[in-house]
Formats: sequence, C-alpha cells, structure tokens
Amino acid sequence: MFRASLHSPIFSLRPSAAKSLTGSRVIAARYLSREARAQIQNAVKSSPLVLFMKGTPDLPECGFSRAAVQVLDLHGVPPEKMKTYNVLADDELRSGIKEFSEWPTIPQLYVNGEFIGGCDIILGMHQTGELEELLITSDIIPKVEEQAQASTA
Repeated sequence: MFRASLHSPIFSLRPSAAKSLTGSRVIAARYLSREARAQIQNAVKSSPLVLFMKGTPDLPECGFSRAAVQVLDLHGVPPEKMKTYNVLADDELRSGIKEFSEWPTIPQLYVNGEFIGGCDIILGMHQTGELEELLITSDIIPKVEEQAQASTA
C-alpha cells in the first residue's frame, strides 16, 4: 500500500558543507516525501484508533505489539473503530512511520489522528486510567455505566 510512495530519497552532506554540524564526518539524512507523508496521514486518520504493529491483532509477531493489542482488548475497543497496519509486510512503511511520528519503536498508537505513543506509553496510560479516559472521550468505547445499562436491558 505504501511502498511506492515511501521510497524516500537519501542525501548526504559533504564534510565541507556540514563541518559546523558534524565536524569532519559525512552524514546521511532521510526524509519522507510529501506524498508518503500524506499517505501515512490518511492512514492515521482512517479510523478513530490506528495501531501500527508487527503482525496482526490475531497473530502479533512481537511481544510489545501483543501487549498493545491485549490492552486495547481489555478496554473492549470494537474492531470497527480500530485499524491496524502490519509494518512487517512493508519495510518502507516500517521506517516511514518512525520518521512520520519521530518515534523510534513499533507499535505506535494513534487516536483520532493524534500520536499517543508506543507500548510503554500505552501500558502506563492503562495503569493510571488515562487510556480508558482517552478512549471514552474519543467515543471509541462507551462509559462503564453505559455498558452496564446495555447489558441489563
């Protein structure tokens, strides 16, 4: 899906041009094209909750991705409000999403188009109750009272 547009150019700075930045080393920098950034932005906004992970929710291929999925399952996030992307299926997406978010690890969680964080952030928010509050205020899961009333009806 993302592969064609995520072929980001790589450029290098000559030591003479970058002396003030790097001393005498040559550095290579990579950046996302506008098209690639737009595609990732559209993916991030494609659903109320978006998770970039290694594997799929049914078959996570990383312990951190598994933990993120388990926490979201504990909160009862409905499948119709969640979209996941397997970064192992596309190397360009895997590196592109890291550049897009300026976050070095996978998984990455987005709620209503806003980057929330990786596994450690998700677990911390779960433990403090912030994740549940965010999911409720973002209209991804109902309040506990609403769930109780719906199950008794």
